[in-house]
Amino acid sequence: MKIVFLEADSLGEDMKLDHFFEIGEVVVYGKTTVEQVPERIAEADAVIVNKLPMNKETLSGAGFLKYIGLTATGVNNIDFEYTNKRGITVTNVAGYSTEVVAQHTFAMMFYLLEHLRYYDDYVKSGKYIKSESFCHMDRRFTELAGKTWGIIGLGAIGKKVAELATAFGCKVIYYSASGKKRSELYEQTDLDTLLANSDIVSCHAPLNDKTYHMMDYEQFCKMKPTAIFINVGRGPIVDEKGLAKALKKEKIGAAGLDVLEVEPMDPENPLCKLSDSDRLLITPHIAWAAVEARTRLLQEVYKNLKAFQKGEKRNVCTG
Repeated sequence: MKIVFLEADSLGEDMKLDHFFEIGEVVVYGKTTVEQVPERIAEADAVIVNKLPMNKETLSGAGFLKYIGLTATGVNNIDFEYTNKRGITVTNVAGYSTEVVAQHTFAMMFYLLEHLRYYDDYVKSGKYIKSESFCHMDRRFTELAGKTWGIIGLGAIGKKVAELATAFGCKVIYYSASGKKRSELYEQTDLDTLLANSDIVSCHAPLNDKTYHMMDYEQFCKMKPTAIFINVGRGPIVDEKGLAKALKKEKIGAAGLDVLEVEPMDPENPLCKLSDSDRLLITPHIAWAAVEARTRLLQEVYKNLKAFQKGEKRNVCTG
């Protein structure tokens, strides 16, 4: 079996691929452009990929291809109509990053809630050294206990966030874009109710027709002017022009994003103009990337491929 990694750099340089060499011939590319895909997989039996599109345009010349292993949960980059027609098995990995994405959600929330950028800058600028008071309180912040935490998308990550928010003394409510009841522990509401009543709103929903640009300017205007919005789901769930406008007009208190519509960040992204704001925190799609999570991911990718080699079905996706 010839195995081709197209986006190995997305796993991190500290991750080792040695065990894959036990399965077959392995070719590793750190980065691959869409235009390079056909040539690089022309003789591959299996392709390991993250976000590159897997469709007729990229796959039609890969006559030996039998397997695509995703190093991710999302399957938006797969043309299942084409892969199913070709009989190409596709697998993904779910649940590997639940703990750390929930952790990152809280890291972003506390950073914004307690104005940590402002206070860190205040000390490092030397102003605290010159202060006549032991305490500087120019930016007011509040306790998390007693607040309402609204969750958009109560899947595995959303439930973990709900559990942690409850431990901090929050009331948790949630909205499901599909309308399905996800838990008996928390109150399910419509989106308008959630936005109007929540002090923190965190988004953990998948990207689909119902969630694309779900959060636009109109929706942000329904939130409390002191509320914090966090998106660690999918970038296109947020209309970034609408968010930038909402922040400028102080329709919401602050926002934290780990995902964007275009990644890496587009220089024309309207949020770039808010780079000096301590009410906006953007991290470069790292919520999932703890060492433990990436190690689990790679182990699952290996197990999926090994199962396929044995003729077994494991984490197979068909659309």
